[in-house]
Amino acid sequence: MVTSPAHSYTISDLAREFDLTTRAIRFYEDMGLLTPERSGPGGRNRVYSPRDRTRLKLTLRAKRLGLSLTEAKDIIEMYDSPRDTGPQLRKFLTVLAAHRQQLEEQMAELQANLEEVRTHEKEARALLARLDKSKA
Repeated sequence: MVTSPAHSYTISDLAREFDLTTRAIRFYEDMGLLTPERSGPGGRNRVYSPRDRTRLKLTLRAKRLGLSLTEAKDIIEMYDSPRDTGPQLRKFLTVLAAHRQQLEEQMAELQANLEEVRTHEKEARALLARLDKSKA
């Protein structure tokens, strides 16, 4: 089917390499992140290029950072445009700053929740100690 794995990849190749399901790869394709060529009867076989492989790798990296697939797509598509990297880097920094702000807000909420849990634990331990003393 695919003659040279160094120049093209099957959906199974990418699934194996990135530890993904073929369904996940098809989803990224539906989102417009990947655009494989089709071969075989009725175009049933997907043939992914090195560009598709790189886009998948970048998508997964963006996902690990917590970016949405839409944000990932916007950033990845900037790299497909002409090689003036200034606007690309500015956009990337804007997206990262917004995401960092969101994470910092979530972290503050988590820290407040954690402190509340600690307070309740302390109160419950004190009540338990009083109960144990009264039974003794």
